[in-house]
Amino acid sequence: MKDASLSPSGTTRLATARRPGAALAARFPGFAVRLPGLALAAGVGLVATALGRLVPVVGGPVSAIVLGVLVAVMVRPGDRMRPGIAFAGRGVLQAAVVVLGAQLSLGQVLRVGVGSLPVMILTLTACLAAAYGIGRRLGVVRDLRTLIGVGTGICGASAIAAVTPVIGAAEAEVAYAVSTIFVFNIAAVLTFPALGHLLGMGQHAFGLFAGTAVNDMSSVVAAATTYGGSAADYAVVVKLARTLLIIPICLGLAALGRRRARTAGTVTDVGVPGALPGPVRVGRLVPWFLTGFLVLAAVNTAGLVPSAAHGPLSTLSVFLITVALSAIGLSTEPSRLRRSGPAPLLLGGCLWLVVSATSLGVQFLARYV
Repeated sequence: MKDASLSPSGTTRLATARRPGAALAARFPGFAVRLPGLALAAGVGLVATALGRLVPVVGGPVSAIVLGVLVAVMVRPGDRMRPGIAFAGRGVLQAAVVVLGAQLSLGQVLRVGVGSLPVMILTLTACLAAAYGIGRRLGVVRDLRTLIGVGTGICGASAIAAVTPVIGAAEAEVAYAVSTIFVFNIAAVLTFPALGHLLGMGQHAFGLFAGTAVNDMSSVVAAATTYGGSAADYAVVVKLARTLLIIPICLGLAALGRRRARTAGTVTDVGVPGALPGPVRVGRLVPWFLTGFLVLAAVNTAGLVPSAAHGPLSTLSVFLITVALSAIGLSTEPSRLRRSGPAPLLLGGCLWLVVSATSLGVQFLARYV
């Protein structure tokens, strides 16, 4: 009998079995295509995480963007890397948003008090309105001003991560938005504690201010901890509650994008360009990662996520965001960033001032009116 291992098919199977990861690659062909770029993004993410621990104010996600851009400029990853880098920039980004839900308890929103809700809602409203008005006046493109607006008004890189797949923003726009948010996070960490002391703010008042006017969690903690332990505890709860605003914003942007597409005749219920659009179905507006986000938040609210798991889940979500932002950095074309000019950075500065002033103004009115 002829040995199957000596036949052409047997020889192929034998050679395949000897290659590391070949069986997995044969079973999932897309995995093999994505693996090189995904491994590169993960490697950059690991280095960025280490740098973020050395310099907590900067953090891993921002380090990832910078390192990714440097690698893109110096090494210029080839076509072989592109599928994995693209997957890391989208799929890993969406997975990070899902994991964020496990850190939230809906009851935390109630425990911060009714007084925090008007501040969060009004600062977000003012920020988005200013992003639209000032952004248009400065000539900032729609997707970029949206990313800067939600990043400033909600929670920095996490909000940008959630909104990016909803609006289909380009990698260069994401990189510019995250970099812009970072600049003013650092400014907040350096100036907000001194401003709080100058205004004579109490611990809870400053915690509410930091939780609503600073973007990324690392910078919220850095600014509030400098002010005091009670301020830090309060700021973290406010920040977690503020993160929930990602959900209605993403739903609204999804609905708006679908409406624009249907008006243009590119998306219809029957799939025929130019057909009359039917009613918008809410189920179609909910991306899978937002559904996962809600499910995990509900599970955590029910107490089914062990408290001991919160720390590892938080670390995992930050690492996934770091890997995703590494991929976005690797995909960035510096020439496209240069063509954007200084207008987006100016927009970020204006929004930072609007959010800060609104947070302080609402607290002042609540106290004295």
